[in-house]
Amino acid sequence: MARHASPLQSLLVDDRFDGDVYPNEPMSRHTTYRIGGPARFFVRVNSVGALTGLVDVCATEGVPWVAVGRGSNVLVADGGFAGVVVALGRDFRTTRFEDGRFLAGAGASLSSVVQDAFRRNLGGFEFAVGTPGTIGGALRMNAGSRDEWISSRVVTVTTYRPGRGLMRLRGDDIAWGYRTSSFAPDEVILECELAAEEADPFVVRDKMEANLARRQQSQPLSEPTCGSVFKNPEGASVGRLIDELGLKGTACGGACISPLHGNFIVNRGGATAADVRTLMDHVRARVQEAHGIDLAYEVRLVGFDEGARG
Repeated sequence: MARHASPLQSLLVDDRFDGDVYPNEPMSRHTTYRIGGPARFFVRVNSVGALTGLVDVCATEGVPWVAVGRGSNVLVADGGFAGVVVALGRDFRTTRFEDGRFLAGAGASLSSVVQDAFRRNLGGFEFAVGTPGTIGGALRMNAGSRDEWISSRVVTVTTYRPGRGLMRLRGDDIAWGYRTSSFAPDEVILECELAAEEADPFVVRDKMEANLARRQQSQPLSEPTCGSVFKNPEGASVGRLIDELGLKGTACGGACISPLHGNFIVNRGGATAADVRTLMDHVRARVQEAHGIDLAYEVRLVGFDEGARG
């Protein structure tokens, strides 16, 4: 151990730390965009103790940190992130079904719950079929379709926040909105309870197949993306606005506005975060000029000036 190691460095090299530590880890390995420079530390925490110890040290020492799921809604800057990227490992990736509810760790995939519900002839999750990412990410952004949201299934959510500790919130204690929730930026979602309901398995299957077919026909699922780039403004569709402006197919470097859906910017190979940001800024400027609408990001920016913790 170096004599002048920081508290963060001391924690991460301690043999008792229950996590996997990767210094200077390229974030392109951990995002669905396959884009992103190195994080100072990429840390996969495997237990609540490891998570709380890590984020407490970061908060105390003023080290920037961000929690990520499977990187499906993230754009990381080419210069990387000069802090700690926290991913949820072993103890946060389990799901079980008890008393009519799913108990799911925030690091579990949303698709695993969707498929488990289908096997049990349970309904209420058909809207999420084909949705990438983790339970934690889905809760933070209130993932859903045009008519259904994961918030409608939430019974409780357990979180951790430095200085506040562990908290268990009822679903109706949380303010849910379109692609938003009231979780604080430095509040890490740990697990949740999701209500399910008995349903006709043939109806469930038909709804899942219809939803998946719609996604496959309208979204570039076979190419690296972050999902939807912008939130739909009230009463309008970003995809339709972009289509009407003739912006589909516009390219910058290895990035391209998808010809299939205008609200998806795809990595056609070798795209940089700067390429994607150029297209994002171009779309925002054109929509603002044509319609007076200031589009809000749905994608989370990490390593940029406007990137946020949590």
